[in-house]
Amino acid sequence: MRLLKEDTSLLVIDIQSRLFPHIHEFQKFEDSTCKLIEGTKALNLPIFVSEQYVKGLGETTNNIKAALGDSYKPIEKMAFSCCDMDEYQAFLKQNGKKNVLICGIESHICILQTSLDLLKAGFQPVVIENCVSSRNLQDKETAIRRLLQEGAIVSTYESILFELCRYSGTPEFKEISKIIK
Repeated sequence: MRLLKEDTSLLVIDIQSRLFPHIHEFQKFEDSTCKLIEGTKALNLPIFVSEQYVKGLGETTNNIKAALGDSYKPIEKMAFSCCDMDEYQAFLKQNGKKNVLICGIESHICILQTSLDLLKAGFQPVVIENCVSSRNLQDKETAIRRLLQEGAIVSTYESILFELCRYSGTPEFKEISKIIK
């Protein structure tokens, strides 16, 4: 199945300051995630940002906030799945996008549970493998295997951005090319 930007949104899950330093390869993960966010903004995709229990885990990291810019309007959650949030349900309904690009932490908890709920609700989660992580690499790898078994699409930020761009020579292509270099 080919993804089209007209049918796609981005979900940024819980990339928060107090948990972030404990995440496997956190700097590499953050760099890739910033590129994904900047690329989706160049494509004008709708973006939803969640933060889990802000009092305990802190706000979204400064670099992710900077990449999000005006799109940084986080909604706090206590459930692991974003699909348990009324605000996210309203976002899905309002935008009508069936494909959901997913980045964030942790792969084996919030990413997994949100993706399973999206699948059950008839959406197509697209987990961006180099833009999700966990504290433990084995937890991430196990979550990715399960997501594939359950029917999620797993890709990388560069692959997905060019797939959504579709054509070279466009202003979006030029912007994305600058971002990924």
